[in-house]
Amino acid sequence: MGRGGSRTRPYISFWQGIMKVFVTGATGFIGASIVRELLADGHQVKVLVRPSADRGNLAGLDVEICPGDLGDRGALARGLAGCGWLFHAAADYRLWTRDPAAMYAANVDGTRNILTAARESGIARVVYTSSVGTLGNPGDGTPGSETTPVTFADMVGHYKKSKFLAEREAEKFVAEGLPLVIVNPSTPVGPFDIKPTPTGKIIVDFLNRKMPAYLDTGLNIIDVQDCARGHLLAAKRGTVGEKYILGNENLTLRQIFALLAEITGLAAPRVRLPHTPLLLAAHLNEGLARITGREPLIPLAGVQMAKKFMFFDSTKAVRELGLPQRPAAESLRRAVEWFRAHGYAR
Repeated sequence: MGRGGSRTRPYISFWQGIMKVFVTGATGFIGASIVRELLADGHQVKVLVRPSADRGNLAGLDVEICPGDLGDRGALARGLAGCGWLFHAAADYRLWTRDPAAMYAANVDGTRNILTAARESGIARVVYTSSVGTLGNPGDGTPGSETTPVTFADMVGHYKKSKFLAEREAEKFVAEGLPLVIVNPSTPVGPFDIKPTPTGKIIVDFLNRKMPAYLDTGLNIIDVQDCARGHLLAAKRGTVGEKYILGNENLTLRQIFALLAEITGLAAPRVRLPHTPLLLAAHLNEGLARITGREPLIPLAGVQMAKKFMFFDSTKAVRELGLPQRPAAESLRRAVEWFRAHGYAR
């Protein structure tokens, strides 16, 4: 029996063949790519979908839709029924929110709810999608790793704080016997960035020539398809209780724009913005947003995060999981082509 209490069912035997899989967050950027990788491998896929969600990323896919959300325990139990794996990729990912409580409810309480349901279902393997934002990072260009020291005080903004707390919830379930692996994606780019994500918006703004300047910061870039494949590899090869950074190339923002310029023929921004005046503008912009309820043009959390170079070392995932590492230039090209094909940019 699992150690989660008297109601816990025996975990079903772990089988790496074709099986039925439950995915949360399947309408989102990473989740939609996880679904496509699962289908490509021949798995049967069930997806949790909120009634109000945009289902564009699931169009034409052979999936079983389970209506509900992370607060609906009945829907979670129905979705998990008969499944061997769970990929919990759902998250409220925004750099600004007028109602932080809703973000914590989705990211922390929702994670607790789905993992409770998974424990009771006797699931064989859970892959929980965290974020590199929850990990330690020196910030000076030295890459962070899965073991770099970090505390809650290091978290900037409600998204990072809520994901940090959600990761602690996942670790509690591991301690109680749930066969769970944590993956920490860095900055995925590529197709199906439907919202788009903050990084996707940078690419879209560049394509629409709305990016006249840049900040001296850096990101770790990974192709979203490689990131999704990393989730499946974590289910097959990952060690229960371990974390794996799903990342690839560390690039400064200036280098990213240079690659985009090479791909598109558009001019890269040449003006580097100083951090301090932009931080002041972000404070003022966010104060106005709290009054109007409109999303700020310059999210404070984004500017605060940009003070650090968000560089990470994905050696562990490459070595232990076989994480794919296609060139960042190819990933950015795929993103550009998708955004243009879907009307985000000229």
